Amino acid sequence: MAHPASAVRDDGGVSRHLVLVRHAKSAWDDPSLSDHDRPLAPRGTKALPRLRDHLARATRPAELVLCSSSRRTVDTFDGIRSAVSPRARVEMDRAIYDADADTLLAQLHHVDDDIAWAMLIGHNPAIQQLAVFLVGAGDTDTRAQLCAKLPTGSAVSLSFDGGWGGLGAGTARLDDLFMPRPPR
Repeated sequence: MAHPASAVRDDGGVSRHLVLVRHAKSAWDDPSLSDHDRPLAPRGTKALPRLRDHLARATRPAELVLCSSSRRTVDTFDGIRSAVSPRARVEMDRAIYDADADTLLAQLHHVDDDIAWAMLIGHNPAIQQLAVFLVGAGDTDTRAQLCAKLPTGSAVSLSFDGGWGGLGAGTARLDDLFMPRPPR
């Protein structure tokens, strides 16, 4: 996948990029833990290098990471950290843990327009619902895959023109969809 060398387009518009990541597979084997405190399952930990390597190849390093404060999302971020700019601002936020798609979109509307590449690491159904809501262009088959299922450890790469406050229904292009296992 080719990527622009700059976030500034020839027509004077500004392209911004958003990567939505659904946390890697989590463990359910300790009933004494709250949902917020569940760690990654061995399968989730094992999948992180593939996700990290894909992000490192397919996107530029994020300048801002918004991450749910749950253990499994923080563990996911730790596993993909090297695909993020070392100068990136990282915000762990409990509100992302409980958020629906509308709440996540409202948070993205507050991203500073100096940020060209952002990543949001969270949970379903909100991550998938937000991605489906935002996508208005991109490969038809890939869009259908996104609508059908977004498994744990997946990443949705989007681009859009204009400021973060203008991000809305159908304003983004689906540039890439990474799933830990190919769909059947």
